[in-house]
Amino acid sequence: MKITLRNLQKYVPVHGGKIKKLILKLLRGEGKKESGWINICFVDNQQIKKFNAQFLKVESSTDVLAFNLSDKKEKNIILADIVISAQAALKQAGNFKTTPDYELSLYVVHGILHILGFNDHTPLAIKLMRKKENQYVD
Repeated sequence: MKITLRNLQKYVPVHGGKIKKLILKLLRGEGKKESGWINICFVDNQQIKKFNAQFLKVESSTDVLAFNLSDKKEKNIILADIVISAQAALKQAGNFKTTPDYELSLYVVHGILHILGFNDHTPLAIKLMRKKENQYVD
């Protein structure tokens, strides 16, 4: 699995080695082969708002955007782009009394889970997502 991280923000330090280990742990835990690539870009609220408007037609910022570019026929190959707002992580760390690093890890896991097919559209799906997030974020 090729994992590429780009840090385009100055709000929160990004610990690349830790994030890559977290991604590989999640993929192994979910029984996914480590084949393909995942690009993760850490941005600020203004940048993620632009992406949200351009790709999802939503005129607001968000914490995570996940784009699954995989071919549905190739179940064992993951191709994904994920955009994460570090500024949102910083704010949520204050709200939830966690650390920005913890929140970034949570957002990475959340994005990967979306790529793997999990969603958060119903109360039951949200509960499952939270359980999986807690399972992987130490």
